Amino acid sequence: MIRIITDSASDITIEEAKKLGVEVVPLHVIFGNDVFMDGVDISHDEFYKRLEECEELPKTSQTNPAGFVEVFEQYTKQGDEILGIFISSKLSGTYQSAVIASQMIEDGKIHIIDSLNASLGLAVLVREAVKMRDEGKSADEIKSNIEELISKVRVIAVVDTLKYLKKGGRLSATSAIVGGVLGITPVISVVDGCVEVLAKTRGHKKSIKFMIDYMKENVPDENHVVDFAYTRIIKNLDSFKEACHPEFKLGEEETREIGAAIGTHIGPGAFGVAYISK
Repeated sequence: MIRIITDSASDITIEEAKKLGVEVVPLHVIFGNDVFMDGVDISHDEFYKRLEECEELPKTSQTNPAGFVEVFEQYTKQGDEILGIFISSKLSGTYQSAVIASQMIEDGKIHIIDSLNASLGLAVLVREAVKMRDEGKSADEIKSNIEELISKVRVIAVVDTLKYLKKGGRLSATSAIVGGVLGITPVISVVDGCVEVLAKTRGHKKSIKFMIDYMKENVPDENHVVDFAYTRIIKNLDSFKEACHPEFKLGEEETREIGAAIGTHIGPGAFGVAYISK
């Protein structure tokens, strides 16, 4: 049996994980002396309330190799193969921890993939892997196909402020300064595993227009899944979806709220889409 494992930076909920038949290894979010397992013991509402009130950005930490060994061995000992798809190695040490753990386990058929993505982009790849598993493809076939899809993943999102990305070291101070200009709504993407600013628009209407134009240049492939996502405020995402649906034929959609592991770095009020381009 093939076991698909990801981390909570995918923002796949416990309920969705059960439905998909995947395991989500939680990253940790640390507010001062309080440590929470992302997606397990802190709600989204509580997290964003703490985030907006805290003076110092919470820290996020990945599962260490020993933790991954424990997760992996429960399956390898019963003869299962593991396909692990994790947050970009350029954004977290999670992938490296999983690689180290896989090397510590003898005779285990473990396939580890660096998604070069996070949140909705990572979730798209996990959902595609689930489809392939359910179609009866082998772990080697799924790994090969997912690695081919990575370069076709498109993630585009609007954030209300870049201060969280800057504080967390995910974006340079030079890039983040645009977020401090009055009326500027930054549009970001994940490019080659890193966060980049694509545009500096004024207001959500213009940012949505930019996103639609971007998608016209990078046309979604309706044969693959699509992920919409938001942080705390869903009305911004609803406006984007209303503009998006008349323009494109999309594959199977999922809408998710971005949790603590990624929400720490983008803050409330963000919204976006991830898909596989043609």
